[in-house]
Amino acid sequence: MAVLAKIRQRSALLIGVIALALFAFIIQDLFTRGTFGQSSKDVGSIDGKDISFEDFRVKVSDIEKSGQGITSTEAANRVWDREVSIALLSTQFDKLGLRVGEKHLIEVLKADPNIGKAPMFLNAAGMFDVTKFKDYIKTNPDAAQFITAKEKDAELNAKFQIYNTLIKSGLYTTASEGKLKYEMEANKVNFAYAGALYSSIKDSEVKISDSEIVDYMKKNEKKFKAEDTREIQYVLVEDKPSKEDEAEIKAKITGLLKGSTKYNEVTKQTDSVPGFRNATNIAEFVNANSDVPYDSTYVAKNALPAVDADKLFSLPAGAIYGPYVYGKYYAISKSLGFRAGVNAKASQIVIAYEGSQTQNPKEKRTKEEAKAKAEEILAQAQSNPDSFMMLAFTNSDDASAQQGGDVGYFSQNQLPPALKPFSDFVFSNGIGKVGLVETPLGFHIIKITDKQDGIRLATIAQKIEPSEATSDKVFTLATKFEMEAADKDFAATAKELGLKVAAPISARAMDEQFGPLGNQRNIVRWAFDKETNTGDVKRFEIANVGHVIAQYKSENKSGLVSVTMARPYVEPILKNKKKAEILKGKLTGSTIEAIAKSAGVAVQQATNVTLENPVLPGGVGQEPKVVGNAFALAANKISAPIEGNTGVYVVKNISTVKAPAIANHAEYVAKVKAQSASDASRILPTLKNNAKIEDNRLQFNY
Repeated sequence: MAVLAKIRQRSALLIGVIALALFAFIIQDLFTRGTFGQSSKDVGSIDGKDISFEDFRVKVSDIEKSGQGITSTEAANRVWDREVSIALLSTQFDKLGLRVGEKHLIEVLKADPNIGKAPMFLNAAGMFDVTKFKDYIKTNPDAAQFITAKEKDAELNAKFQIYNTLIKSGLYTTASEGKLKYEMEANKVNFAYAGALYSSIKDSEVKISDSEIVDYMKKNEKKFKAEDTREIQYVLVEDKPSKEDEAEIKAKITGLLKGSTKYNEVTKQTDSVPGFRNATNIAEFVNANSDVPYDSTYVAKNALPAVDADKLFSLPAGAIYGPYVYGKYYAISKSLGFRAGVNAKASQIVIAYEGSQTQNPKEKRTKEEAKAKAEEILAQAQSNPDSFMMLAFTNSDDASAQQGGDVGYFSQNQLPPALKPFSDFVFSNGIGKVGLVETPLGFHIIKITDKQDGIRLATIAQKIEPSEATSDKVFTLATKFEMEAADKDFAATAKELGLKVAAPISARAMDEQFGPLGNQRNIVRWAFDKETNTGDVKRFEIANVGHVIAQYKSENKSGLVSVTMARPYVEPILKNKKKAEILKGKLTGSTIEAIAKSAGVAVQQATNVTLENPVLPGGVGQEPKVVGNAFALAANKISAPIEGNTGVYVVKNISTVKAPAIANHAEYVAKVKAQSASDASRILPTLKNNAKIEDNRLQFNY
């Protein structure tokens, strides 16, 4: 009692202590994970130009609310890429002193359909009216605010157009480049060669270490440049149904075929309940027993499960098929009869007119002119139905013209109400019929090309999913592995428990995709958390999949991609390099015949080979170094061993045939210019590579 009295006396103190402890816990969490833990108020910087978090957050939020169905990380990545691009380009605009005049700005705004096509800015002729545009902004403050935001984007867009034009204007192709192009295409060389292929040495005989791959990457940093990454290995313990689960679901659905008995609380008697075979209210029975609701529509054969389509489609009315597996379901189906022509296929030629709803018609015409043209085309199609496709290609204003007017298969109730005349014509006439109807899109010349019969099936489908007992076993196994792997070797522990370690994933800080598991942002965020250390193990539950037990394996701060990621690309190169040294030792002798004999290969002949297409005969493929050396040699001279793409080669020049000189290389200048047309698009990646970019998004839990 004395102890209780003391506790009562100090209850207020105890409450205070607990409150302080909770407060300290919350504050600590805020400092380590929340807003107070952020080491910067900026989400990043580009060449010293800061991007404020608040501004960034608002832009990300706007994209999330735009209804595009993207994740917050995708939105953050999109905004980040835009902010980086704008910052880098704006610096270039300022250096060049680019300015945008009012006329240029207006032209850019007009190109925006939300402005250029807005009714309040159009004159009587339906054209954009600058005066109406300015007057509207003056009298509508809300619109003015919207336009101001648009003007900022328009100004950037206009400056970029100027900048891009300047870049393209600076790309110049010289006459010398045209001459070189001509010579590469026209000069020809004939040579003999002996080639020892890399494939003659087994890959298993040549080993490449991790350090060799790293050394290669360091020598070719630009090719292997990458953000800091974390390597994560993992085990997937799938929560999937066992054979016993499948057998139980199959037995359950099979049992629905037979009748059953049920005690009636009202009558106090046992009633007989008919099974699926004899049920009187099919829809009610299906909905009461199926994971997929009753569907009363008629279905064409090609829409049925492929494996069972023939048997299902041939079911007479009242007959039952199953149980059968349909995707992730066990199913039984009962035929409710057939109907002819439930789906139809047709082609069309749409002739639009001013005021119709067809987008981008080929020409402007009145309704009367459109009708006259449609009737003219109808007459041609009726007299020669085989010409319908070509008539559609050349005359239709609809996008289906690209498919010769083919609109594919559709059911009677599938088309929108506005196209009812089209649907009515197709389903009221037979295959091959050609006719004319009008809808809001314009005049349609229609040809019915096919019809499909359909069957109506009542299907009970029950999902094949793990039982509670199976899921419990999976959870126990996953938890056991998580606990044991925390203190033991990850791979060895997995092997002991009959589990398989998946190939490691190299993740960047803002990645969402996690290898074959798709969007698993929580795993990536965990790996980059400051509290996560090398070797740490954590279990993640993935809905409808199972459990992922991940281990943070290593951190890569080298600025290069991981060895795991680089190996598939670099290893063959380094192996060929080592094989080349071995093969060079075999290619000895003073004549091409002697060299070939020493390597155990035959002398091959190459005729009329050009530098533009440096392909060796016999399926060897492109060998530009080999062909280049052949051109460089004098007649009857033999080269030193050449490391090519597919092997080591020695060549002997037989003859070099130089093309006749031509006075004008304009044709070849144009070819080079066309090949370099995309060079202007490389400016932004180049600016990014040379910029100092600091990314703090992780501090803000993106």
